[in-house]
Amino acid sequence: MGFDLESVAEATSGAIGALVSTTILYPLDTCKTKYQAEVRAHHQQKYRNISDVLWEAISTRQVLSLYQGLGTKNFQSFISQFIYFYGYSFFKRLYLEKSGNKNMGTRANLIVAAAAGACTVIVTQPLDTASSEMQTSEFGKSKGLWKTLSEGTWIEAFDGLGISLLLTSNPSIQHTVFDQLKQRLLRGQLSKRTGTKSSPEALSAFSAFVLGAVSKCIASCLTYPAIRCKVMIQAAEEEEEGSNGAQSESQKSQRTVSGAFYAIWKREGLLGFFKGLQAQILKTVLSSALLLLIKEKITKTTWVILLAVRRYLFVNKSRLKSA
Repeated sequence: MGFDLESVAEATSGAIGALVSTTILYPLDTCKTKYQAEVRAHHQQKYRNISDVLWEAISTRQVLSLYQGLGTKNFQSFISQFIYFYGYSFFKRLYLEKSGNKNMGTRANLIVAAAAGACTVIVTQPLDTASSEMQTSEFGKSKGLWKTLSEGTWIEAFDGLGISLLLTSNPSIQHTVFDQLKQRLLRGQLSKRTGTKSSPEALSAFSAFVLGAVSKCIASCLTYPAIRCKVMIQAAEEEEEGSNGAQSESQKSQRTVSGAFYAIWKREGLLGFFKGLQAQILKTVLSSALLLLIKEKITKTTWVILLAVRRYLFVNKSRLKSA
Protein backbone atom coordinates (compact mmCIF):
# COMPACT_ATOMS: atom_id res chain seq x y z
CA MET A 1 0.00 0.00 0.00
CA GLY A 2 2.91 2.31 0.73
CA PHE A 3 4.25 2.65 -2.78
CA ASP A 4 0.69 2.78 -4.21
CA LEU A 5 0.05 5.83 -2.02
CA GLU A 6 3.22 7.53 -3.21
CA SER A 7 2.36 6.76 -6.84
CA VAL A 8 -1.07 8.34 -6.45
CA ALA A 9 0.48 11.37 -4.73
CA GLU A 10 2.99 11.77 -7.59
CA ALA A 11 0.26 11.37 -10.21
CA THR A 12 -2.16 13.80 -8.55
CA SER A 13 0.42 16.54 -8.01
CA GLY A 14 1.75 16.09 -11.56
CA ALA A 15 -1.75 16.31 -13.05
CA ILE A 16 -2.58 19.46 -11.07
CA GLY A 17 0.69 21.02 -12.19
CA ALA A 18 -0.14 20.21 -15.82
CA LEU A 19 -3.60 21.74 -15.47
CA VAL A 20 -2.27 25.02 -14.12
CA SER A 21 0.63 25.36 -16.56
CA THR A 22 -1.54 24.47 -19.57
CA THR A 23 -4.12 27.11 -18.67
CA ILE A 24 -1.55 29.87 -18.10
CA LEU A 25 0.36 29.23 -21.34
CA TYR A 26 -2.52 28.20 -23.61
CA PRO A 27 -2.58 31.32 -25.88
CA LEU A 28 1.14 30.80 -26.58
CA ASP A 29 0.44 27.11 -27.28
CA THR A 30 -2.31 28.01 -29.79
CA CYS A 31 -0.03 30.45 -31.65
CA LYS A 32 2.77 27.88 -31.70
CA THR A 33 0.55 25.07 -32.98
CA LYS A 34 -1.01 27.14 -35.79
CA TYR A 35 2.46 28.29 -36.86
CA GLN A 36 3.86 24.74 -36.82
CA ALA A 37 0.90 23.31 -38.77
CA GLU A 38 1.42 25.62 -41.76
CA VAL A 39 3.44 24.04 -44.58
CA ARG A 40 3.78 26.22 -47.68
CA ALA A 41 6.48 27.53 -49.96
CA HIS A 42 8.39 30.38 -48.33
CA HIS A 43 6.84 33.10 -50.51
CA GLN A 44 3.32 31.84 -49.72
CA GLN A 45 3.65 31.63 -45.97
CA LYS A 46 0.78 33.22 -44.08
CA TYR A 47 2.69 33.31 -40.81
CA ARG A 48 6.33 34.40 -40.71
CA ASN A 49 6.50 33.88 -36.95
CA ILE A 50 4.17 33.21 -34.03
CA SER A 51 3.61 36.94 -33.47
CA ASP A 52 1.75 36.97 -36.82
CA VAL A 53 -0.74 34.49 -35.38
CA LEU A 54 -1.26 36.73 -32.35
CA TRP A 55 -1.70 39.79 -34.58
CA GLU A 56 -4.30 37.96 -36.69
CA ALA A 57 -6.32 37.21 -33.54
CA ILE A 58 -6.11 40.86 -32.45
CA SER A 59 -6.84 42.39 -35.85
CA THR A 60 -9.89 40.16 -36.41
CA ARG A 61 -11.13 40.76 -32.86
CA GLN A 62 -10.84 37.06 -32.05
CA VAL A 63 -8.48 37.25 -29.09
CA LEU A 64 -10.66 34.89 -27.07
CA SER A 65 -10.23 32.34 -29.87
CA LEU A 66 -6.67 31.89 -28.64
CA TYR A 67 -8.37 29.81 -25.95
CA GLN A 68 -10.32 27.61 -28.38
CA GLY A 69 -9.98 24.00 -27.30
CA LEU A 70 -8.74 24.91 -23.80
CA GLY A 71 -11.21 22.59 -22.10
CA THR A 72 -10.17 19.65 -24.26
CA LYS A 73 -6.49 20.43 -23.78
CA ASN A 74 -6.87 20.68 -20.01
CA PHE A 75 -8.83 17.42 -19.94
CA GLN A 76 -6.15 15.72 -22.03
CA SER A 77 -3.30 17.25 -20.00
CA PHE A 78 -4.81 16.23 -16.66
CA ILE A 79 -5.48 12.64 -17.72
CA SER A 80 -2.17 12.20 -19.55
CA GLN A 81 -0.07 13.63 -16.75
CA PHE A 82 -1.92 11.60 -14.10
CA ILE A 83 -1.39 8.38 -16.08
CA TYR A 84 2.21 9.29 -16.87
CA PHE A 85 3.28 10.22 -13.35
CA TYR A 86 1.42 7.26 -11.83
CA GLY A 87 2.99 4.87 -14.31
CA TYR A 88 6.43 6.44 -13.98
CA SER A 89 6.34 6.35 -10.17
CA PHE A 90 4.88 2.84 -10.10
CA PHE A 91 7.36 1.34 -12.58
CA LYS A 92 10.24 3.15 -10.89
CA ARG A 93 9.40 1.83 -7.43
CA LEU A 94 8.75 -1.64 -8.86
CA TYR A 95 12.17 -1.65 -10.53
CA LEU A 96 13.96 -0.51 -7.37
CA GLU A 97 12.08 -3.10 -5.33
CA LYS A 98 12.88 -5.97 -7.69
CA SER A 99 16.49 -4.97 -8.38
CA GLY A 100 17.35 -4.05 -4.81
CA ASN A 101 19.07 -0.86 -5.97
CA LYS A 102 18.67 2.45 -4.17
CA ASN A 103 18.77 4.56 -7.34
CA MET A 104 18.00 4.00 -11.03
CA GLY A 105 20.67 4.32 -13.66
CA THR A 106 20.18 6.34 -16.83
CA ARG A 107 19.26 3.35 -19.02
CA ALA A 108 16.70 2.00 -16.56
CA ASN A 109 15.27 5.49 -16.14
CA LEU A 110 14.80 5.86 -19.89
CA ILE A 111 13.05 2.49 -20.16
CA VAL A 112 10.72 3.23 -17.24
CA ALA A 113 9.86 6.69 -18.60
CA ALA A 114 9.26 5.29 -22.11
CA ALA A 115 6.91 2.59 -20.74
CA ALA A 116 4.90 5.17 -18.81
CA GLY A 117 4.82 7.44 -21.86
CA ALA A 118 3.58 4.66 -24.16
CA CYS A 119 0.69 3.85 -21.80
CA THR A 120 -0.22 7.55 -21.69
CA VAL A 121 -0.16 8.05 -25.47
CA ILE A 122 -2.38 5.07 -26.24
CA VAL A 123 -5.07 6.24 -23.81
CA THR A 124 -5.05 9.97 -24.64
CA GLN A 125 -4.28 10.06 -28.40
CA PRO A 126 -7.87 10.90 -29.52
CA LEU A 127 -7.95 13.87 -27.12
CA ASP A 128 -4.54 15.03 -28.35
CA THR A 129 -5.68 14.86 -31.99
CA ALA A 130 -8.93 16.71 -31.23
CA SER A 131 -7.17 19.49 -29.33
CA SER A 132 -4.70 20.03 -32.20
CA GLU A 133 -7.55 20.24 -34.73
CA MET A 134 -9.42 22.73 -32.53
CA GLN A 135 -6.35 24.90 -32.05
CA THR A 136 -5.55 25.05 -35.77
CA SER A 137 -9.14 25.80 -36.84
CA GLU A 138 -9.87 29.30 -38.11
CA PHE A 139 -10.36 31.76 -35.27
CA GLY A 140 -13.97 31.71 -34.13
CA LYS A 141 -14.81 28.50 -36.03
CA SER A 142 -13.56 25.85 -33.63
CA LYS A 143 -15.91 22.95 -32.91
CA GLY A 144 -16.54 21.23 -29.61
CA LEU A 145 -14.80 18.05 -28.52
CA TRP A 146 -17.68 15.68 -29.25
CA LYS A 147 -18.39 17.19 -32.68
CA THR A 148 -14.69 17.13 -33.58
CA LEU A 149 -14.42 13.44 -32.68
CA SER A 150 -17.77 12.40 -34.18
CA GLU A 151 -17.06 13.94 -37.60
CA GLY A 152 -14.08 11.66 -38.16
CA THR A 153 -13.45 7.95 -37.79
CA TRP A 154 -11.67 6.22 -34.93
CA ILE A 155 -8.73 5.68 -37.26
CA GLU A 156 -8.49 9.45 -37.82
CA ALA A 157 -8.80 10.01 -34.06
CA PHE A 158 -5.57 8.06 -33.70
CA ASP A 159 -3.75 10.00 -36.44
CA GLY A 160 -0.12 10.36 -35.44
CA LEU A 161 -0.19 7.51 -32.91
CA GLY A 162 2.98 6.00 -34.34
CA ILE A 163 4.94 9.22 -34.15
CA SER A 164 3.41 9.95 -30.73
CA LEU A 165 4.79 6.63 -29.50
CA LEU A 166 8.15 7.64 -30.97
CA LEU A 167 7.89 10.92 -29.09
CA THR A 168 7.62 9.09 -25.77
CA SER A 169 11.38 9.56 -25.89
CA ASN A 170 10.75 13.27 -25.20
CA PRO A 171 9.36 12.91 -21.65
CA SER A 172 11.73 9.97 -21.17
CA ILE A 173 14.72 12.22 -21.85
CA GLN A 174 13.17 15.06 -19.86
CA HIS A 175 12.41 13.09 -16.71
CA THR A 176 15.65 11.14 -16.89
CA VAL A 177 17.64 14.38 -17.00
CA PHE A 178 15.42 15.92 -14.31
CA ASP A 179 15.68 12.91 -11.97
CA GLN A 180 19.44 12.59 -12.40
CA LEU A 181 19.97 16.30 -11.68
CA LYS A 182 17.51 16.16 -8.79
CA GLN A 183 19.29 13.17 -7.21
CA ARG A 184 22.63 14.95 -7.38
CA LEU A 185 21.16 18.12 -5.94
CA LEU A 186 19.48 16.31 -3.05
CA ARG A 187 22.36 13.92 -2.35
CA GLY A 188 23.96 16.28 0.17
CA GLN A 189 20.64 16.87 1.94
CA LEU A 190 19.81 13.16 2.07
CA SER A 191 23.16 12.31 3.62
CA LYS A 192 22.43 14.70 6.49
CA ARG A 193 19.05 13.18 7.24
CA THR A 194 18.63 10.49 9.89
CA GLY A 195 15.72 8.23 10.65
CA THR A 196 12.94 7.07 8.36
CA LYS A 197 11.45 9.31 5.68
CA SER A 198 7.80 10.12 6.26
CA SER A 199 7.25 11.89 2.93
CA PRO A 200 8.93 12.26 -0.48
CA GLU A 201 11.89 14.58 -0.85
CA ALA A 202 11.08 17.90 -2.55
CA LEU A 203 13.18 20.49 -4.35
CA SER A 204 12.99 24.19 -3.67
CA ALA A 205 10.74 26.17 -6.04
CA PHE A 206 13.70 27.80 -7.81
CA SER A 207 15.62 24.54 -8.21
CA ALA A 208 12.56 22.72 -9.56
CA PHE A 209 11.93 25.51 -12.07
CA VAL A 210 15.52 25.59 -13.32
CA LEU A 211 15.90 21.81 -13.55
CA GLY A 212 12.52 21.52 -15.27
CA ALA A 213 13.49 24.15 -17.83
CA VAL A 214 16.89 22.60 -18.56
CA SER A 215 15.56 19.05 -18.89
CA LYS A 216 12.69 20.03 -21.20
CA CYS A 217 14.92 22.20 -23.37
CA ILE A 218 17.27 19.27 -23.99
CA ALA A 219 14.38 16.91 -24.78
CA SER A 220 12.66 19.38 -27.13
CA CYS A 221 15.80 20.10 -29.17
CA LEU A 222 16.49 16.39 -29.69
CA THR A 223 12.96 15.45 -30.75
CA TYR A 224 11.69 18.58 -32.54
CA PRO A 225 11.54 17.29 -36.16
CA ALA A 226 9.17 14.54 -35.01
CA ILE A 227 7.13 17.09 -33.01
CA ARG A 228 6.66 19.25 -36.13
CA CYS A 229 5.53 16.25 -38.19
CA LYS A 230 3.08 15.19 -35.49
CA VAL A 231 1.37 18.59 -35.51
CA MET A 232 1.11 18.47 -39.31
CA ILE A 233 -0.40 14.98 -39.28
CA GLN A 234 -3.01 15.86 -36.68
CA ALA A 235 -3.98 19.27 -38.08
CA ALA A 236 -3.56 18.92 -41.86
CA GLU A 237 -5.68 21.64 -43.44
CA GLU A 238 -7.46 21.49 -46.76
CA GLU A 239 -5.42 22.93 -49.61
CA GLU A 240 -6.85 25.79 -51.60
CA GLU A 241 -6.23 23.85 -54.83
CA GLY A 242 -8.48 20.95 -53.70
CA SER A 243 -11.45 20.58 -56.05
CA ASN A 244 -14.87 21.29 -54.48
CA GLY A 245 -13.24 21.71 -51.09
CA ALA A 246 -12.06 18.11 -51.06
CA GLN A 247 -8.60 17.22 -49.84
CA SER A 248 -6.06 16.57 -52.59
CA GLU A 249 -4.03 13.39 -52.69
CA SER A 250 -0.90 15.26 -51.58
CA GLN A 251 -2.76 16.67 -48.60
CA LYS A 252 -4.05 13.24 -47.63
CA SER A 253 -0.51 11.90 -47.78
CA GLN A 254 0.50 14.47 -45.16
CA ARG A 255 -1.47 12.42 -42.65
CA THR A 256 1.28 9.81 -42.78
CA VAL A 257 4.74 10.15 -41.24
CA SER A 258 6.51 9.72 -44.58
CA GLY A 259 4.12 12.16 -46.28
CA ALA A 260 4.64 14.80 -43.60
CA PHE A 261 8.43 14.47 -43.79
CA TYR A 262 8.34 14.68 -47.60
CA ALA A 263 6.06 17.76 -47.57
CA ILE A 264 8.40 19.62 -45.24
CA TRP A 265 11.50 18.63 -47.21
CA LYS A 266 9.97 19.56 -50.58
CA ARG A 267 8.46 22.92 -49.59
CA GLU A 268 10.75 24.21 -46.86
CA GLY A 269 13.99 22.27 -47.04
CA LEU A 270 16.09 21.02 -44.15
CA LEU A 271 15.46 24.09 -41.98
CA GLY A 272 11.73 23.41 -42.27
CA PHE A 273 12.10 20.53 -39.83
CA PHE A 274 13.04 23.11 -37.21
CA LYS A 275 10.38 25.73 -38.06
CA GLY A 276 8.94 27.00 -34.80
CA LEU A 277 11.69 25.49 -32.64
CA GLN A 278 12.13 28.71 -30.66
CA ALA A 279 8.39 28.91 -29.97
CA GLN A 280 8.34 25.22 -29.03
CA ILE A 281 11.22 25.65 -26.60
CA LEU A 282 9.68 28.78 -25.08
CA LYS A 283 6.30 27.16 -24.57
CA THR A 284 7.41 23.69 -23.50
CA VAL A 285 10.22 24.87 -21.26
CA LEU A 286 7.95 27.32 -19.44
CA SER A 287 5.14 24.74 -19.27
CA SER A 288 7.36 21.92 -18.04
CA ALA A 289 9.17 24.14 -15.56
CA LEU A 290 5.87 25.39 -14.13
CA LEU A 291 4.49 21.84 -14.03
CA LEU A 292 7.47 20.44 -12.16
CA LEU A 293 7.65 23.47 -9.87
CA ILE A 294 4.00 23.08 -8.87
CA LYS A 295 4.35 19.31 -8.61
CA GLU A 296 7.38 19.53 -6.31
CA LYS A 297 5.71 22.13 -4.07
CA ILE A 298 2.40 20.27 -3.62
CA THR A 299 3.71 16.69 -3.50
CA LYS A 300 4.18 16.76 0.28
CA THR A 301 0.76 18.34 0.79
CA THR A 302 -0.84 15.74 -1.47
CA TRP A 303 1.04 13.01 0.40
CA VAL A 304 -0.28 14.23 3.77
CA ILE A 305 -3.87 14.49 2.47
CA LEU A 306 -3.81 11.00 0.97
CA LEU A 307 -2.22 9.63 4.16
CA ALA A 308 -5.02 11.21 6.20
CA VAL A 309 -7.63 9.74 3.85
CA ARG A 310 -6.06 6.29 4.11
CA ARG A 311 -5.97 6.52 7.90
CA TYR A 312 -9.61 7.67 7.98
CA LEU A 313 -10.70 4.75 5.78
CA PHE A 314 -8.68 2.31 7.88
CA VAL A 315 -10.28 3.55 11.13
CA ASN A 316 -13.80 3.33 9.67
CA LYS A 317 -13.08 -0.17 8.34
CA SER A 318 -11.91 -1.26 11.80
CA ARG A 319 -15.02 0.15 13.41
CA LEU A 320 -17.29 -1.68 10.97
CA LYS A 321 -15.53 -4.96 11.67
CA SER A 322 -15.80 -4.51 15.43
CA ALA A 323 -19.47 -3.49 15.23
